[in-house]
Amino acid sequence: MRTAARPRNASRIGLLVNQVADLRYEQLVAWFAARIDGSLAWETVSADASRRRYFRARQGERSWIAVDAPPEYENVEAFVRIAGLLHAAGLNAPEVLDHDATHGFMCLSDLGDRTYLSVLDEDNADALFGAAIGALLDWQGASRPGVLPDYDRATFAREMGLFKQWYIAGELEHELSMRDERAIDAAFDFILDRLEAQPPVYVHRDYMLRNLMICHPLPGVLDFQDARYGPATYDVASLFRDAFISWPANRVDGWIRHYWDGAIGRELPVANDWSVFCEDIALTGAQRHLKILGLFVRIARRDGKPQYAADLDRFRNYLRPVVTSFDELAPLAPFIEASAS
Repeated sequence: MRTAARPRNASRIGLLVNQVADLRYEQLVAWFAARIDGSLAWETVSADASRRRYFRARQGERSWIAVDAPPEYENVEAFVRIAGLLHAAGLNAPEVLDHDATHGFMCLSDLGDRTYLSVLDEDNADALFGAAIGALLDWQGASRPGVLPDYDRATFAREMGLFKQWYIAGELEHELSMRDERAIDAAFDFILDRLEAQPPVYVHRDYMLRNLMICHPLPGVLDFQDARYGPATYDVASLFRDAFISWPANRVDGWIRHYWDGAIGRELPVANDWSVFCEDIALTGAQRHLKILGLFVRIARRDGKPQYAADLDRFRNYLRPVVTSFDELAPLAPFIEASAS
């Protein structure tokens, strides 16, 4: 794989970015100090694929999560509102103790630092996934129209466009012919038609293992600020076709069946036919994985986070059986099988 040329002024740009980040950190610390009496010990928690940064502020046995969410990139008000929806549905999301939407700062309750991803193993997987499925059913069961933005066809199409823009053009360095472009767009339309046919529910949008926490009650739920109103199978595909870990097919099928039984029992809007439901998950997952192939290349190259490129093979592996199972997706197969030059 060829590496994109580094801009001549990249070191200067990096210095300016670091200076801005350091200034925002100082402002966040000062904002916290005005709200919490006494000295605080600070530590970095994480910086994710977005522009957000998370810190833990400790004071003796107490701790809080401080969030730096630059307002030009992040929507603090959406985070606060969706946290309220999760709480109303009975889920364990962080409590927003204070926030400043103008400056992009938040003070959250601390759900700890043990993610599902860090502790999940063959012995505890059934219990942990069972809790995650129960929480997901509660979240979907609380759905109401007109509360969250629609996860609509245009958004899904725009997301899959990353596959062409960043994965095919950037990672594979392939220029599409007009014929290939039309064929790929037809495959995308097939996926979009199936997504659009599914009745909508609340969608977390990143309901995966590193956003689920080990705390009481299970699971703690993070990274929900981009929630939408869309297909019920989306969060199921996110949970069981995870970006960072894969499981044997027979176990995954059992967990998905557990979800489906629960969804049918609660009269959630999923297909009543098991085979149709499995097709819906496969095609919803395909949309997500096509998006992520492009997104992870963009994050690796444009945003300077090369570790994201390490998981591209996982998504190709998720997509291979799907594109070979549907004739309508055949135009995608050569690009899933291709290797970067």
